[in-house]
Amino acid sequence: MNNSGTARILSRLWLLVIVVVAITVLYLAKVLFLPLAFALLFAFLLAPVVTLLERLRLPRALAAILVIFGFAALLGTSAWMLFTQLVAVANDLPVYRDNITQKMEAIHSPSDSAFSRAQKEVEKFSEELGLANSTATAEIRPGARPGNKPLGSSPERPVQVREVARPTGRLDQLGGVVEPLTTAALSVVFTFFVLLQREDLRNRLIRLAGDRHVTVTTQAMNDATRRISRYFSLQLLINLIYGCLVWAALYFIGLPHSLLFGSLATLFRFVPYIGSPVAALLPTLLSLAVFQGWSRTAMIVGVFLVLELFTANYAEPHIYGRHTGLSSLAILVAAAFWTLIWGPVGLALSVPLTVCLVVMGSHIPSLEFLTVMLGDQPVVPPFTCFYQRLLARDQHEASEILETCLKDGSLETIYDSVLIPALMLSEKDRLEGDLDESSIGFIRQTARDLIDELGFRENGEPEKEGGRGAGVSRHAGAGAPKALCIPVRDETDELGSMMLCQLLEKAGFEAVAMPVKRADEVLATVSAENPDLVFLSGMPPFAMARAHRLCRSLRAQTPQRKIMIGIWNYPDDVTKAAQKISRGEEIPIATTLAGALAQMRSYFGRTEEPSLALTEEASAV
Repeated sequence: MNNSGTARILSRLWLLVIVVVAITVLYLAKVLFLPLAFALLFAFLLAPVVTLLERLRLPRALAAILVIFGFAALLGTSAWMLFTQLVAVANDLPVYRDNITQKMEAIHSPSDSAFSRAQKEVEKFSEELGLANSTATAEIRPGARPGNKPLGSSPERPVQVREVARPTGRLDQLGGVVEPLTTAALSVVFTFFVLLQREDLRNRLIRLAGDRHVTVTTQAMNDATRRISRYFSLQLLINLIYGCLVWAALYFIGLPHSLLFGSLATLFRFVPYIGSPVAALLPTLLSLAVFQGWSRTAMIVGVFLVLELFTANYAEPHIYGRHTGLSSLAILVAAAFWTLIWGPVGLALSVPLTVCLVVMGSHIPSLEFLTVMLGDQPVVPPFTCFYQRLLARDQHEASEILETCLKDGSLETIYDSVLIPALMLSEKDRLEGDLDESSIGFIRQTARDLIDELGFRENGEPEKEGGRGAGVSRHAGAGAPKALCIPVRDETDELGSMMLCQLLEKAGFEAVAMPVKRADEVLATVSAENPDLVFLSGMPPFAMARAHRLCRSLRAQTPQRKIMIGIWNYPDDVTKAAQKISRGEEIPIATTLAGALAQMRSYFGRTEEPSLALTEEASAV
């Protein structure tokens, strides 16, 4: 193993050790890190208000104190109002005592339903089975009378032991209160100092990153601030809408204190995954006491179920994922991880903390795996996915990839960014011996079928037999320039020629795509067709030499023949490619199908699309 491979392995091991140590420190020192995390998040929310007060000539310390106390007063007032409303609900429960008693009797009283009859049969069978077991035990130990023996005299009469817990004192009862109070107090103190010295903290972070990484550090902080601020804003908006819908639904159902339960639904939804079930529990239980029958209780459960299904499966993944850069699976995994580390509080902080990790991964190369694992951006380009599906011989999913790309782009863009790069990968693997003949044949035939299908959709008419000739396009008017598309070398070049022919037809040219032929057959076809332009289509690098020979032969046949060349997805300088092919003669060369269309329009003076559909598309763009 060389030194670079050893260094790479050591760096990964070192990174793994750092990750394990960081997780251990987060778990063991959560008493310190929890208030700090809350302080940073509160600082994101309160810093704009502090800045506004500073513009009113207030000192920063006074502005921070006023904002913190105002925020605490707002939370305290809201908590007190909710508490008084809950007390009012508890005071109303005796009014519904008769209804509760009737429902409890209906649950426990026997009925003549099929379920009750089945339950009786099961109980009867269990009694008979217990009697049989006791009889069998008596047969095994004849003459034994365990009832006459004292406890502990035999294994059949063991002494029952019960553990009695020590009475808890007042200090033990206060143990569960001290930790939340400590976290709250430290959060307030940390928030004050973060608001007071936020510029100093920012400069210290930049100093830790180093002078060479000032740009990256600044971009990372701005990115994290923007994403977290958007997340909180969108979360507040979604939860408010959710709570208003719950309030309206419960009000029309007739449940008392519907505003209280709408407010609780808004509040509890800030805790992912478990907040909504807890918010639905209280109104459901109250409905059992308030309403006669079960229909309105079922309606309340249905309201929460429908709202949660729509919000959690459609609204939040699309809105949060788009603005925070997290995938839906990453949000779920992050919730489980932070809950395991910090408990229920970690569940509420999971999304903002994970956003910070993804931002770090997007700006620090050594942490790129965080963005790959947790981010919502595709880690594999579409052409690689398309080629992988072709390798797996999954024509259906390969077609779906093209369909998805076609929704956001034009046909020439899909050909240039997906199909041609995928065919280039197949040619590379074929030349390296990684593909057998059956795989090569399947890839080419599937690509041909998909090109035919896309061409049929765009032009609205079927291709000619075999998909190799395309006759006159319906978009081509009288006297439209005629182009003959000739593949340079093999069937992959022929596929590029088919794509070019479709796009030329769509642009209003008369285009004919030739199959792969020998050089003499190519010259004979060109002489018979007599096109206005010959377009040679090929894939680098091996198409270069044969394109040069075809150009020389065509020039020898008709010196005034108009020739253009497409070397698709050519990675190097186009000028050097032109020199290799034309050897001094100026021949237009295109590396993309979109560029070839632009050159054809410029060559023949066609600046407008003749078809109505294309005109509408251009105006929309």
